[in-house]
Amino acid sequence: MAGEALIVIDVQNDFCPGGALAVADGDRVVAPINALIAQFGHVILTQDWHPAGHSSFASTHPGKKPFETAAMPYGEQVLWPDHCIQGSSGAAFHSDLEWAKAELVIRKGFRRAIDSYSAFFENDHQTPTGLAGYLRERGIERLTFAGLATDYCVAYSALDARRSGFAATVVMDACRAIDLGGSLAAMTEKMRAAGVEQA
Repeated sequence: MAGEALIVIDVQNDFCPGGALAVADGDRVVAPINALIAQFGHVILTQDWHPAGHSSFASTHPGKKPFETAAMPYGEQVLWPDHCIQGSSGAAFHSDLEWAKAELVIRKGFRRAIDSYSAFFENDHQTPTGLAGYLRERGIERLTFAGLATDYCVAYSALDARRSGFAATVVMDACRAIDLGGSLAAMTEKMRAAGVEQA
C-alpha cells in the first residue's frame, strides 16, 4: 500500500496485564496488530522511554498519588506510576508483537522535564519528534493507528497526524483504553470532530 503506513503505539509490557501501568486487556491488541503489520508495507512503532525520576511520575512529586494531576510549564499533567523506564523489561515490546519489519521506532518521553503522548510532538505541542518529516520524505500521506492506550497516546497521535496534514484512521478493536474520568468518550469525540476515521 504505497503512501500508507501503520503506526503501532506503545505495545509495551508495562501497558499490558501485570505491567506498571496496565491497560485492561492491553495484551488483546497484539493479535489484531500482528494481522495489520502483515498487511502494511510501511510499519512504524512508538516506544515510551522514560528516564528514572521522570517529571510525569507521581513518585517525583511529594504528596502526589498516581492519576492525580500537577501543573507543568506546558499545562496540566496526569501523574503516572513509574513505567517504561529506559532499558527495563517493562519498556520492552510485548514478546508476541511481530515488530521486526518496523522501519522506524520513535521513542518518546525521554526528556526528563516533559511527557510525550503523541508520536508527533511532546506534550508542549511544539517540540517535534521528527515523524512528520520522515513520513513526508517517504511520500506517506495516510496513516493507520493501533495500540495503547486509545484515549491517550493513540488519540493524541491521531489528532496530531490530522493537524500535520495526514489522513488518519484508528482501528478501534486493535486498541484498548485507560478511560480515566470519561477520557475515552471525550477523546473519541475529539478524534471524530478532527476528521480521524474510526475503523
